[in-house]
Amino acid sequence: MSCEHLICAQCAGPVAEGRCPVCAAARARMHHHGGPSMTLPLVAVALIALLLMLLALHLMH
Repeated sequence: MSCEHLICAQCAGPVAEGRCPVCAAARARMHHHGGPSMTLPLVAVALIALLLMLLALHLMH
């Protein structure tokens, strides 16, 4: 979903411009990427990669 075509109910301006606090907050919510929801999967992938590297080093010796 994009905020390019949304109109703010408070200031009647495009949400993408963020003219007032209401549409600025809506724009921030819509364009919020990453954050806590992405942290856990990234940490899990990093741990799996680390374990695979340690396993490979152990098998080489």
